[in-house]
Amino acid sequence: MNPPKYPASSVTPKQDTLFRHGRSISNEGSTAVAGPRDGLQAPFRDGREARSMSNAPPIFGPRGSSLAQGPPPGSFSSDLKTMTLPRNVTPRTEQGPFFADYGPKDEERTSEQRQSELRDQISKETKIKIGSENLLEALTSKSARQAKDQRTRVEAELGSSNRKILELTSQLEEEIGRSKRPRTPPRNRLSAIFHSSPTNSSHGDDGSVQAEHPGTEESESPTFALSEILQALEIEGLQPDYYVERANRLVDLLKKYPSLKYDLVWPVFGLRVQTMLLSQSREVIAAGYRVTRHAITDRRSLQTIRRLNTDELVMLSLVKESKANIEREQALKFVRAFLDVKGGIHEISNLILRTIVAVAEHHEDRLRNISILTLLELLIRSPAKVVDAGGMASLTQALLDGSYPGSESLASTILFLFNKPTDRLYLKSCHELDAAFTVFTDPIVVHSSEEKLKASASVIIALLQSWPGLHSVSNDGFAAIKGLLLSLAYPSLLARDLILDIVNAILQIKAPSWSSAFLAGRRLTTYGRVANLNKEATPSTTAAMSEDEEESRINLREHYLALLLAVLIQSGLPQVLSKLIQEEAAESGLRRKATLLHGEMLNLANRLLPQKYSSSLQVLSQLVGPDDFKPTNNSLQQISMTYQIDSVSRTLYRSQAASKHSYDTLSWSKQQKTSLAFQSTKQQVDHDMDEIKFRAAIVETQILNHANFLKWDWNLIEELIEGPLRNPKRLNEAIVGTKFLKRLLGFYRPFKYRFSATLNTKLNQRYVRAGVALMKALLQSNEGIAFLWDSKFLRQLGECLSQIDRTSGFFADEPLFSNWRTSSTLTGGYFSLLGALSSDPRGLQMFERWHMINISYHIIDLRDRDDLIELLLGNMDFTLDSHLRVMLSKALTASHKHIRIFATELLRKYAIQPARAETDMQGRSSVCEWAIRLLVTQLYDPEVEVSEVAVQILEESCQWKSHLEYVVRCRPQLDHLNNIGAPLLLRFLSTSLGYQYLDRLDYITQEMDDWFLGRNNSYVTLVEAMLSREFSASLNGLSQSHMHEPSLLPKHSALPPHFYRELSRTKEGCVLLQDSGHFDKFVMTIRDARTEQEDQEAMTKLKGCLWAVGNIGSMELGASFLDDSDVVQWIVEIAEHSEVATLRGTAFFVLGLISRSLHGMEIITQHGWLTATDYYGRSIGYCLPSSLGVFFSIGNQPQPVEDGASRSRGGGEPHHPIVDKDPIHACILESVASTGNTVLTKKAAGELNSLKTHHVEAFSSVELYRKVRDMLGRYRFHLPVRRFILDLFNRSVIREVVLDEEESENESIQTERAMGVRPRHPLS
Repeated sequence: MNPPKYPASSVTPKQDTLFRHGRSISNEGSTAVAGPRDGLQAPFRDGREARSMSNAPPIFGPRGSSLAQGPPPGSFSSDLKTMTLPRNVTPRTEQGPFFADYGPKDEERTSEQRQSELRDQISKETKIKIGSENLLEALTSKSARQAKDQRTRVEAELGSSNRKILELTSQLEEEIGRSKRPRTPPRNRLSAIFHSSPTNSSHGDDGSVQAEHPGTEESESPTFALSEILQALEIEGLQPDYYVERANRLVDLLKKYPSLKYDLVWPVFGLRVQTMLLSQSREVIAAGYRVTRHAITDRRSLQTIRRLNTDELVMLSLVKESKANIEREQALKFVRAFLDVKGGIHEISNLILRTIVAVAEHHEDRLRNISILTLLELLIRSPAKVVDAGGMASLTQALLDGSYPGSESLASTILFLFNKPTDRLYLKSCHELDAAFTVFTDPIVVHSSEEKLKASASVIIALLQSWPGLHSVSNDGFAAIKGLLLSLAYPSLLARDLILDIVNAILQIKAPSWSSAFLAGRRLTTYGRVANLNKEATPSTTAAMSEDEEESRINLREHYLALLLAVLIQSGLPQVLSKLIQEEAAESGLRRKATLLHGEMLNLANRLLPQKYSSSLQVLSQLVGPDDFKPTNNSLQQISMTYQIDSVSRTLYRSQAASKHSYDTLSWSKQQKTSLAFQSTKQQVDHDMDEIKFRAAIVETQILNHANFLKWDWNLIEELIEGPLRNPKRLNEAIVGTKFLKRLLGFYRPFKYRFSATLNTKLNQRYVRAGVALMKALLQSNEGIAFLWDSKFLRQLGECLSQIDRTSGFFADEPLFSNWRTSSTLTGGYFSLLGALSSDPRGLQMFERWHMINISYHIIDLRDRDDLIELLLGNMDFTLDSHLRVMLSKALTASHKHIRIFATELLRKYAIQPARAETDMQGRSSVCEWAIRLLVTQLYDPEVEVSEVAVQILEESCQWKSHLEYVVRCRPQLDHLNNIGAPLLLRFLSTSLGYQYLDRLDYITQEMDDWFLGRNNSYVTLVEAMLSREFSASLNGLSQSHMHEPSLLPKHSALPPHFYRELSRTKEGCVLLQDSGHFDKFVMTIRDARTEQEDQEAMTKLKGCLWAVGNIGSMELGASFLDDSDVVQWIVEIAEHSEVATLRGTAFFVLGLISRSLHGMEIITQHGWLTATDYYGRSIGYCLPSSLGVFFSIGNQPQPVEDGASRSRGGGEPHHPIVDKDPIHACILESVASTGNTVLTKKAAGELNSLKTHHVEAFSSVELYRKVRDMLGRYRFHLPVRRFILDLFNRSVIREVVLDEEESENESIQTERAMGVRPRHPLS
C-alpha cells in the first residue's frame, strides 16, 4: 500500500514579521489546555456539528481510571499549580471515546463528584461552626440580658451546623463505602469505544472500516485489534478527530495488554507514528507522541524510536507557541518517559536537552516548572549531560529569582553535587547556593520583594539542615551566614522578622505557650504560674524519668543543633541580637522577639555547648557596661533589656521543667482527643480560707442568686472547687449550710437537660473541667462521698447509660448517649466525670450500685458505636485492680481491629511508669506489670498493626531495667513478627537475664552474623532517613517552625537500637564480641577505606563500620575496645579532612557517641575535641571540634569552567566549528550564531529575514538545516530565538529530513534482524 500523502504545508507556523527579542509566548488562547491531563482533545468542528453538544468532542478526560496496571511512563502535571479553564471555554461533560485513556467509568466519576460535593459542604458547615463558637466566646463578655437573643440564635445555628456535619459525614462514609463495593464488570472498553464512536456513522459505508458491534471485540485477539487500528490510521484525508480517536483506542489496547508492545513490528508501527507526528493538526501530533510513549519497553525500543527522527520532531514541538500547549505537553511527557527506562537517560540527545533548558529559562512559559523538574532528575542521574547542555545556569537562576515553587528540592538537588569531590567538578564554584543569601543582603530586594524573601528563607533553612549545605555556606569564614545576620541592620520589618524566623527554624526553637502574650507586650510575671501548676500536675511523670532512660537516649538532632549554634555564635549572632534589642527605632514586637530568641540561645548554649563556647555568652558583655558607668538613657535601656533577657530565661527554665516529658502523658493515645481531663491554669484560692471569705465567695459565684447557669461565675467556681472545697470543713459547710453544692451538682443531672443539652464548644469545656474537679473534691472526704452517694446524679446517669444497653429493658426514642448527642453536645463529658470516680475505690462502689459495670461490658460489645467505646475506655482510670481492667482486656481481644489498636495505645500510660518495688497487701503485682502482661498478649494479635503498636510500647517501657527484666520473664515469642519485633529483641541484650534468654533461643549468633554481613549497611540508611525526617519539620513553613505545642512534638530523635551497642552492655556480650573478632574487622575497614571518595557501596560500608564502632564505644564496657587501636584518631581524621560531606557528618555523630562513655571522652579530649558535660561533669554525648574553621574546610575546589567547554567530563571530543563552502549558507550560519548573543539578536534576526527574502531556495536546503540543527544542539539560544530560526525553513525540509526513505528502509531491515522472528501482522 502506498504511503499516505500530505499537503505541502509547514509543520510549524510561518513567521512573517521581524523577530522581536523577548516576546512572551505564554498568553493562552482559546484552545489552551485547562489543566494536567493525559487524554487528548479532538479539534472543534465547523458548521452544525460545532453547535451540537452531542457531536462536539470533550475538552479532555479527567485523570484517574485506566485499564493500565500503573501510570503511563513520563506522566506529570505540566504545571505545579492548579489550572483552570479559560473563560471562553465552556466545560462539558466527558462523553465518547476520545479520552478513553483517562476517562473513568461514569459511575465512578459520579461517585467522585458526590464525594467532592459532600466534602465541600462539610468544609462550609465546619467554618460556620467555628464562627459560631467564636461569636459565643465574644458574647460572654456582654451582659446576659443584652446577649440573650443573640446567644439563642447563635446556639441554634451551632446546633444546626453540628447536625449537618454529622449527617454529611455519614453520607460521605456511605458514599466512600459504596464506591469501593465490587460492581458488575462493565463491557469491554473497546466495545464501548466502537459503540459510542461519533465517527462510525459518517464512515460506516467506507469499505475500509468494518461495522462495529458491541460483542465483536470481546472475542477477538488483541493482535487482530492492533492490525485493525493500524489499518484505520492508514486512511488519508479524514478529520483530525478520527485519528485522535483511533490513537486513544490504540493506547487503551496497549495498556490493557502490556505484552503487546513487545511484539510490535516497528517498520509498520513506526510509519504510522511518523505520519501522525508530521500532521498539521496539533491534536493529532499530540496523539502520536502519546501512542509512542506507551509503546516504549526498554532502551532498545528507545533506540528504534529515535531512528524515526523523533529528536527533530520533539525539538519542533517544544519551541512552538503557547497555543500548541497540548502538543508541547505530550512531547515533554514523551521525553520524560525516557527517564523511566533503564539506561534511557543516555538516549536523550543534547539537542533535546538544549531545548528543554531553553524552555526552563523562559519565565513565562507554562512548561517551565516541569522542565526545571526534568533537569533536576537528569542532574541526579547524569550531571555531565546537564552541565554540557548549560542546564546549571538555568537552575541557579531559578533558585535566585525564587519563581520555582519547589525551591527546597531545587537546592537539595544542587547540594547532591556538592557532597562528593568528583561531583563538585560540575559546579563552576562552590558558591552557587549563596544566591539565597544575597537576597537578604541586597537593600533593593529587601524592601520590595516579599515572595522572593520567603522563597530564599525556605532555601536557607534547607541548606542548613544538611551536611553538604552546611559545608557549602561555611566557606570563607562563614561569610554567607555573617552577611545574613548583618542584614538585620536593614530597616525592613519583613526582612528582619524573616531572619529571626530562619534562626528559630534552623535551631528548631519551639515557642512556649506564653510567647504570644509576651510578644504582644505583656509582662512575664503571670506566666510562671502556668509552668508551676503544670509541674505540680505531673509530678509522677517527672519522677518517671529514670537514669536508665537518660543514659539510653541518644539525640542526634540536638548534637547537630549544637554544631549549628556554635556556627551562629561564631558568626556573630549574640552581637547582632544585642544591637537589635538596643535599637530604639526598631518595632517593639521585633525587639521582644529578638529578646526571646536571645534567651533561647543562652538556654541552648548552656545545655548543649562545651564550656569554651557557652561561658562567654552568659556574661552579656554587649548589654552590661563597665562598673563605673553613668546613668544615661542608653545604659538604662541596656539594664532593662538585660532584665528582660533574664526574666525570659527564668521563665523558659520553669516552662521546660514542666513540659520536659509532657509527651509521655499528653500524647500517649488517641483517647486524648476525647478525654476531657484537665489541668487548671489559674491561681488556686487559699485552701484554708476562713468562713466569712468562703461564704462571700459562694455568693459571688451567683449560684444562689440565679438559676440560669450562664450567669454563674465559672472561673470562681473552679477556684473554689480546687481550693476551699478540698478542705473537709468547708465542704461540709457547703453541703449543710448552703444549697451551693446541691445546685451545682443538679446542673450536671442528665434529666434536667442543662449540662447534657449544652453545645460542645471550646468555651463550654469549662463546665466539664469544673465537673471533673467537683468529682475529685467530693471523693476526698466522707461528707462528699455521702453527698454524692445520696444524690440523683449517678442514678439518672446510670439510667441514661442503660438506654443504650439492649439487654437492660430501658428504651428511649432518642437516647441521651446517641451518636448525635455525644458529638454535638457535652453529653460525652459524663465519661470524664465517671473517669474521675474510677480512680477511687469508693467511686467504683458507686459504679456497682447503679450497675454501671454491667452496662459498660455491654457497651464494649456494641459494633456500631466505636465513638462510645472510645469515650468509655479513654476516660477510665485502670490504676485500680477492678472490673475495669477486665473490661479493657475484653476490648483488647474481642473487639475489631480499630478498637484493639485504640485499647493497646491506652496501655502506654501505665507501661512507661516506673514499676513499684513492692506489691500490695493482696499480693497483686504493680500497675506497670499488669500493663506489660497485656501488651505481651497483644503481640500475638492476628492483625500486624496491633502487634506493631504493642512492640513500640514495650520498647519504650524497656528503657527501665526493671521493666525490661519483667518483659523477659514473660518470655515473649516474636518470631512471627520478623523485623517488627527486632527492636524489642535487641533491648533484651542489654541485661544478663535477656542475654541468657536469647542465647537459649540461638538468637544472638544468628543476629550477629546478619548484622555483620548486611544489616550494618541497612542501619546507615535507617539513620539517615530518620535524620531527614526530623529536619523536614523545619521546611514545612516558617510560620509553623516555632509554633508547635511541646506536647505535640516527637519525644526525641532517638538513635535506632544497634545490635553491637546492646551487646556491649553486658560482660557476656563483650566476651562474645571479643571472640568473634568483628570489632577488629570494623577497625581495619575504617583504616583502609577512610579516604574512599568514589564508590558509593564502599562509603556505605565505611559508614556502617563507623556506626558500629561508635555504638560499641558509647558503652562503658565497650569503650575498652578503643584502647587496642588508633580507631578514634582515624575517625577524627575522617571528620576533619574527608572530602565527602556526609562522611564527615557520620564521623561527627560517631565521635559524639564515643564521648558518652567516660573512657571515650578522655580519648576524644586528647585529640583536641571539646565535650559538653552536665553539672556533675558527666558527658551528655555532644562534642565539637576546637576549631570550626578546620572542620568546615572542604578541599578540591573546582575551577570556573564554561558549560560544555570541557568534553573530558562527558567523555566526548571538543566541538569543531560549523562552516559551509557556499557563501550564502555561510552568511546564514554566521547570522544564526549571532542570534545567540543578546546584544546582536535583533540585528541578526533582521539579516536572516533579509536573506530569507532574497534567497528563498537557501532555506530549502536539507544540508543547511542539519548544520543549523547541530548549532542549536551545541550552543545556547533562547526559546523565542529557536522558534524564529526553525520557522525560517520551509516545511518540506522537515518532512524530507524525517522521512528519508532510503535510510528508513535500511533501518527497517536492521531492526527486523535485531528483533528476531516475530508474528507478522496482516499489514506487514
